[in-house]
Amino acid sequence: MKQLAPSILAADFNCLGEQLQRLEQSGIQYLHIDVMDGMFVPSISFGMPVIKSLRDRYKMFFDVHLMVEEPIRYIEAFRKAGADGITVHVEACEDLTATLKKIREVGAKPAVSLCPETAVKEIIPVLNQVDMVLVMSVHPGFGGQTLMPDTLNKIEQLKKLREEKGLSYTIEIDGGVTRENIREVASYGVDIIVAGTAVFRGDIAGNIDQLQTEISMEGHNAS
Repeated sequence: MKQLAPSILAADFNCLGEQLQRLEQSGIQYLHIDVMDGMFVPSISFGMPVIKSLRDRYKMFFDVHLMVEEPIRYIEAFRKAGADGITVHVEACEDLTATLKKIREVGAKPAVSLCPETAVKEIIPVLNQVDMVLVMSVHPGFGGQTLMPDTLNKIEQLKKLREEKGLSYTIEIDGGVTRENIREVASYGVDIIVAGTAVFRGDIAGNIDQLQTEISMEGHNAS
């Protein structure tokens, strides 16, 4: 079953707790948490204290996406703060294998992410070391961007490689997902779909219901 993973980057931090409660009440199981350092990407978001403050109150899987340079420096700290899964960028790691190994050693699920310009072939050597691959369908660092259609082809490539190599990693997509395009995105066979503005703008419960309805209609022509 495909999972919708709301990104708290688009949440209203003035009432974050209330909004996360609405997510859980709507049956959301994955919470996407974008961490930015102002170096790998221009923006700065939040870090361990925010994650730690949320961990005890919510049962959702904390899907922590590290958009930071040399994330191996922070793996243990993010795990202690409450990360269940930790995603790092192939473009940001000097030693990707060591970084993924560290994530598994501390008890989190390792994942690797690709920027839009990065080819799938760059991560083939580590596909047997990850639980998930995150395809960025926008340039990382800012919310509210438009999905780049060419990136959807990576989902098909990753599905083919998963089958050929007998692997079991899940495939996640992040960036520019809206109510208007989520059905098409789902039709490519992605397992986890990150959405920010489409979830948090307006009626959260209503938005989630509409998005999940569109996901379930993936076999039909997009409207």
